[in-house]
Amino acid sequence: MTNRIKNIVDETLHKGWAKLSEIAFDYKMSAGNWVHKKRESYNRGDGATILLYNKKKKTVILVKQFRISAFLNGCKPGFVIESCAGMLDVDSPEKCIIRETEEETGYRIKEVKKIYEAYSSPGALTEKLYYFVAEYTDEMKVSKGGGLESEQEDIEVLEMPFKEAFQKIETGEIIDAKTIILLQYAQINNLV
Repeated sequence: MTNRIKNIVDETLHKGWAKLSEIAFDYKMSAGNWVHKKRESYNRGDGATILLYNKKKKTVILVKQFRISAFLNGCKPGFVIESCAGMLDVDSPEKCIIRETEEETGYRIKEVKKIYEAYSSPGALTEKLYYFVAEYTDEMKVSKGGGLESEQEDIEVLEMPFKEAFQKIETGEIIDAKTIILLQYAQINNLV
């Protein structure tokens, strides 16, 4: 593929919480001709997500929080039910998701199982997500969770029967892709 792209120019349009760039490049089409293209690319770093499940109780832990982008695109009132997730920053995916799990849900887990890594929207985002699952017990609950005040997080922790979570996909109450992927993984692999 590297012989099909050249003359890459990355112009920063905005740098804040993440970096928005305009990328100009020459691309060799399948027919052999070269074309010049421009695309915007949003780089916010990579992330990790996890589904906590309890086989005995047949439950899962999800979180609910306000998401401005979903709100602006018609999700009213803007609160989205999701799997716990966070940005890697400087951590490995495993360390990140263990840290995020405790911050967001209040559960202290020690072991996670990586199941996938995938791009959610590679046409515009550089972000790669690392997907994990882990079994939890009531004894692992060490705090109320809810996220970090220093990051202005306002997260509601939801423990619900797996069947209810899966029904929320069908009713449109769960509309987050990473969460749907993890719940379907749990169903296919009989985790709950």
